[in-house]
Amino acid sequence: MSQVLDIERYDLNIKSNNSSHHTELCGEERLIVRRGQPFNVSLHLKAESKEFKPSETSFTLTVETGPLPRKESGTKVCFGLHDSTVDTEWSASATNDPSGNTVSVTINSSPNAPIGLYSLTVDQEGQRTSLGQFTLLFNAWCPRDAVYMRSEMKRQEYVLAQHGQVYRGTYKRIKGTPWNFGQFEVGILDICLKILDDNPKFVSDADQDCSARRNPIYVTRVLSAMINSFDDSGVLVGNWGEITDGVHPGQWIGSGDILRQWAESGPVRYGQCWVFAAVACTVSRALGIPCRVVTNFGSAHDTDANLVIENLYDEDGESISDDSIWNFHVWVDSWMTRPDLGEEFDGWQTSDPTPQEKSEGVFCCGPASLRAIKEGELTKKYDAPFIFAEVNADVVDLVRLSNGQLVKIGGSTKSVGRFISTKAVGSDERHDITHQYKYPEGSKEERQVYEKAQHHNKLQQRGEEPELRLKIKLADNMIVGSDFEVCAVLTNNCMEAKTCNFLFVAKAVGYNGKLGGSCGFASDKVEVPPGEERRLCLRLKYDSYGSVITSDRLIHLSAITVDKQTIDYHKAEKTIVLDEPVIEIKLVGEATLYESMTAELSLLNPLPEPLQDCSFTMEGVGLTDGKPIILRIGTVGPKQEAKATAELSPSITTPSVLLVNFDSDKLRNIKSFINVMVNECASTEI
Repeated sequence: MSQVLDIERYDLNIKSNNSSHHTELCGEERLIVRRGQPFNVSLHLKAESKEFKPSETSFTLTVETGPLPRKESGTKVCFGLHDSTVDTEWSASATNDPSGNTVSVTINSSPNAPIGLYSLTVDQEGQRTSLGQFTLLFNAWCPRDAVYMRSEMKRQEYVLAQHGQVYRGTYKRIKGTPWNFGQFEVGILDICLKILDDNPKFVSDADQDCSARRNPIYVTRVLSAMINSFDDSGVLVGNWGEITDGVHPGQWIGSGDILRQWAESGPVRYGQCWVFAAVACTVSRALGIPCRVVTNFGSAHDTDANLVIENLYDEDGESISDDSIWNFHVWVDSWMTRPDLGEEFDGWQTSDPTPQEKSEGVFCCGPASLRAIKEGELTKKYDAPFIFAEVNADVVDLVRLSNGQLVKIGGSTKSVGRFISTKAVGSDERHDITHQYKYPEGSKEERQVYEKAQHHNKLQQRGEEPELRLKIKLADNMIVGSDFEVCAVLTNNCMEAKTCNFLFVAKAVGYNGKLGGSCGFASDKVEVPPGEERRLCLRLKYDSYGSVITSDRLIHLSAITVDKQTIDYHKAEKTIVLDEPVIEIKLVGEATLYESMTAELSLLNPLPEPLQDCSFTMEGVGLTDGKPIILRIGTVGPKQEAKATAELSPSITTPSVLLVNFDSDKLRNIKSFINVMVNECASTEI
């Protein structure tokens, strides 16, 4: 019969365990470990207890997770002591402290265990003693874990980095927007686990759901559904129209505030694609899944699943199409193996939490293997055809005549899926990853993949030089608030004069390609002699565009020429991004741990009218006490400066980033950031 130890107290050795498991930034209040890696627990014995002797003393440890732990589901595991732990399953070993009063127990979790909150119990001949709780995460440092990454630099970036860049704009004007992921902020991990517990699959079958949390494929798909709230009680409500309540998507600068609001009061209003993706990245990294935010410029939304974007116009050039091409779209890639597909499909997997189309009856998308997308393997789970079209659809432009006839006026095999971008590892530079999603545009490989993926509606591009060439020229300086000129230029390359109707239209447009109100219109009937050109110009005035543009500050230009006698149509389009004012950030004083310093903020109002309800919002890990600082400054006159100051007191010495957002009634979504290096407190000699 084994000796029974008389345990006085236990110590989870939180500080040392969390440090070795790369979770020390979560604090020292609780034990947070990564699966497949050992951690140590100390059992302090009463003075009168018998001494622990490995040959004479044995006990059983039990770990349990979920509301209904079951051995059959892997959510309850009992295991005894061995001479040493093994790295393939739950196991434990124990040694005696030289003093004889402390037993050091080493526990190794299974690299395939479900993640989540666990209880730990020791059982000695039926006498059960609770050893508290711990949280188990995926482990990118463990070679046997499905999310294992070999590169330490990539683990630092894709698991541990708490701030990053989200790219927006157009493919010709790409701009990085700073974002505070904040996955280690106080309370965030608990909220991420709550997201899993609130998902409908947990509600319908908690046992099966908790068991499935061993699989990062399953967890990623759940997150894709739960970050949006279209068909569940998910985190964010999407809104791409006029916003009269809630928070405008452009105001957010970090995930923490969004997640805390959701935990307190349910779905948060509002998000758009970059917000959905950034929050998904936070939750994935918090749970231990390596994750990156990805932006696709010229992102197709293929509504009829034929891998072709059909831009359909009426005779006046107005769009009447269901398909669309977004200026940009943002999603996430997560790193994991794909045993369900085969090892050649391991690595980055795309998932999209923005609600666009249903997948298996739910608004979610992915994860789909980047290898499958690149190679056109569209039968591979999940949602590969939709994502393939987003980055590699062909485009055809059609005009529907009044008699119903469709006339092709153009098209492209190269306009979709450009400059696919993510933050570079270890720097704030943009990293182009287009080659990971597709072969070079127009290459033999790219065309072969497309033809393999598409079983119908193959389109052939005309190779000859068009007789009429139409293009749009822009002004050099186009800052929001200014007036400027844009021109459509029609060149006649043929040997005879051409006469046609010439239209030039400017409209506000959202980043998702949805057209808004008119900013300008011009038309003319022109005759163009051989070898000459004719121009049709628009003077875009702030008085015309200021009231109709969105916070994305985008204007869509469309020029069209029509020769109805020969049914000859030509079309040119361009989306311009209006330049925004710059937020100046100045830190006064040294950034020293627990010592006060001042942040001075300023922004020049470029508009010819006052800005109302102006405010700066600041947020930074270890700089703003885990929550945003809002500085309200009221009204700022035309061409005047908005100014504000705030006191900061750094609470961590790791490198941080101070993110700043400016908001007002007419200028929104203006962001900037500054890197902050915090010094240790200066020692005081006595």
